[in-house]
Amino acid sequence: MATRSRDDREAKRRIRQMEAKRALRQEQGKRRKRDNTIAIGAGAASVILAVVLQLTVFSSNPTEAEFAAAEAGLSSPSASPAASNSADIPSPDTAAGKTFAGELALNSGVVGVELNGTAAPQAAAVLKSLADAGYYNGANCHRLTTSETFGLLQCGAKSEDGADDPNYRWGPLENTPADNKYPAGTIAVARTGNNAYGNGHQFFIVYKDTTIPADTAGGYTVVGKVTSGLDVVSKIAAAGLKAGQNTSDGAPVAPVTIDSFSLK
Repeated sequence: MATRSRDDREAKRRIRQMEAKRALRQEQGKRRKRDNTIAIGAGAASVILAVVLQLTVFSSNPTEAEFAAAEAGLSSPSASPAASNSADIPSPDTAAGKTFAGELALNSGVVGVELNGTAAPQAAAVLKSLADAGYYNGANCHRLTTSETFGLLQCGAKSEDGADDPNYRWGPLENTPADNKYPAGTIAVARTGNNAYGNGHQFFIVYKDTTIPADTAGGYTVVGKVTSGLDVVSKIAAAGLKAGQNTSDGAPVAPVTIDSFSLK
């Protein structure tokens, strides 16, 4: 009987170890899949804490140090990135003082857009160059948020899980709202957390008035606005998220892709 008890305890111990390893692999998989970030907040400290811990870094889950910092002070330590752009980032001079108007054609409808090269010349230059090169054709709008004060559709990922090219990074931040408020119709640049040079290919469309607290790097570059068709995004949001996800942040219930992005 004693031998059997020892065997039972050993079997249970091995099962617990296997379950722990499985959970760790799942968490690591989630961390690898995520890319660009948008940090969110809410009025009550408890809500802010939950949101920060869950969504502060969309490119990768917080490190242990970041988690501890968020838990203690509701902010993550800065990564202190070098102020440099990837070699193939266009000069802001190509967009400075200009306005680019065009259409973002989604598989669910067309959104009219306008980019402001005066307020955000570097961001406008990047999005214009990527659109002209056809980069966004076939890209995904992989992330939708539907909470009361946080409504956006994030686009520009080549894969459905939101992964982006880590070698394509640029900055600095431009035209970030001092009050952390992003009105409905805002087009802004998604980036990795706490990194003023963490912008990539992705952008987000705000479909209802949204508040996004700045992180240690600042806010998010507002590059333009929706001029028509915001209801297209609102309808995507109204359809909700895929089952089995966070109730207010995840993939749209029906896949959303970009057919084309044209700017003149």
